[in-house]
Amino acid sequence: GRRASRGYFRFNTSFLPCLGYGNLSPSTVAGRIFCVLFALFGIPLNLVLLNEIGQLMLLGVQHCAHRLEEVFHWQKKVFLLIKTCALITGLLLFLLLPPLLFSDKEGWSYEEGFYYSFITLSTIGFGDYVIGMNPDRTYPGWYKNVISLWILFGMAWLALVIKFCISFLE
Repeated sequence: GRRASRGYFRFNTSFLPCLGYGNLSPSTVAGRIFCVLFALFGIPLNLVLLNEIGQLMLLGVQHCAHRLEEVFHWQKKVFLLIKTCALITGLLLFLLLPPLLFSDKEGWSYEEGFYYSFITLSTIGFGDYVIGMNPDRTYPGWYKNVISLWILFGMAWLALVIKFCISFLE
């Protein structure tokens, strides 16, 4: 029931973005075949979802910039200011603050939490650090679901930042 659906949700949010921590995998031939077929459809759909979330984030930033432009009659300064604020907010929400949560819940150092944050959001996912797996710790029920949402939105944000960097370099 409820516990199985939470496990399925976490499996999807770690499997579909291609994180591949290695701590969760099918053990039967049928399970492996299902994962291959699921990935053929799920990974492209996940990429579309991440792109849509990133576009919504970008639209929000652009909307704020247009509002400030109307109020203060600035033009280029507004877009630079808003992009800088969005970058700083994203850095805080997705890379700088989560390690504090990981330090508290996992017992990791801040540096280990930052490393986990970047490795996870960049889809490298070595598997040397995985949340919620320490048998000596008790985790709140909301923890893994919040982290799954953080991964989803954080990957979209990081993809957007990389897209900006690529367009800047071009």
